[in-house]
Amino acid sequence: MKEEIISVGIDIGTTTTQLIFSKLTIENTASAFSIPQIKIVDKQVFYKGNIYFTPLISSSEIDIESVKKIIEVEYAKAGIKPNDVKTGAVIITGETARKKNANNVLNSLSKFAGEFVVATAGPELEAIIAGRGAGAEKISIEKECCVANIDIGGGTTNIAVFNKGEIVDTCALDIGGRLIKFNDNLKIIYASNKIIELAKDEGIDLKLDNEISFEKIKIICSRMAELIEEVLGVRAKSKLLEKMLITKPLSLNYKIDLITFSGGVADFIYNPSNDYLAFNDIGIALGEAISKSNLFKKFNVIVPMETIRATVIGSGMHTIELSGSTILYTKDIFPIKNVPVIKINNDSNFELFSKEIEEKTNWFIVNEELQNIAISFKG
Repeated sequence: MKEEIISVGIDIGTTTTQLIFSKLTIENTASAFSIPQIKIVDKQVFYKGNIYFTPLISSSEIDIESVKKIIEVEYAKAGIKPNDVKTGAVIITGETARKKNANNVLNSLSKFAGEFVVATAGPELEAIIAGRGAGAEKISIEKECCVANIDIGGGTTNIAVFNKGEIVDTCALDIGGRLIKFNDNLKIIYASNKIIELAKDEGIDLKLDNEISFEKIKIICSRMAELIEEVLGVRAKSKLLEKMLITKPLSLNYKIDLITFSGGVADFIYNPSNDYLAFNDIGIALGEAISKSNLFKKFNVIVPMETIRATVIGSGMHTIELSGSTILYTKDIFPIKNVPVIKINNDSNFELFSKEIEEKTNWFIVNEELQNIAISFKG
């Protein structure tokens, strides 16, 4: 017998806040005389909300009440009540995950997401969620190849590499389209510390209230594109790359067959625009710089199923899996909620098993704190 449940995905990112609703079809795929094998057999997005700029009180604090209002409005527009939602994920990503009240935001929104909530996404987990939401994982399965999805948002660039459906590598850098913001007169109103360093390397001094020229913006964005080339092995690694990396670099002990881009900057990679002032940031110029980079000469680049909505679709559709049945549990401990699970593939080799646990545990470290996690393996 099949059952449909409603799942929600809520992504509060550096630049945008988004919400989607999807229907997950659940079915017991085991025979009548076997232990139940409950699986999700179909996933369909049935509502995509508007894309909002993430409301902030200051550069270090999220406007909780405004975020709640956005979510309430979208629930009402979709005709969905919180009690209708059985599962889902509320995630804070990019630079927003580093805001001092990020956990308070999650606590205030948890009532909107049913029984299961992925609380925060560290940069590596965000890369995986975006890659799944963009469709890179699916492409790697269908084409039986290795696909790297490069998700470029407002604050970070998160890379996930899928080989025939398995996640084999992740990486994140402090590169994004909102790391320099300016007003209509091109006066700088915000510049991240990392980008100030990058600009200094290029002989450009970024100071608040100083005017920045389009020429300087293009120089900075070209250097950011080169850093993405470096992390993908197209160009020799520089000392600056070490400063811009949030995680370890890609191991590159595999051959990448295809590349996809997602995130807010992706649309301007695939369709460059010269309206550089449209969002009062460097996102459009960064997209143009990447479109002219050597990545397009070195790799086969294709357009994924989703670009700007990749992370929110990944959170609403691809963070939940069902498997098997609970055979035994201890009543004084279970049920435990809001515990993400890492799946271990190297379960036959002790050294690889240990290494994989260590690497995947890092996905759930946010602001140097490890969340509660569960470990899943066969055997």
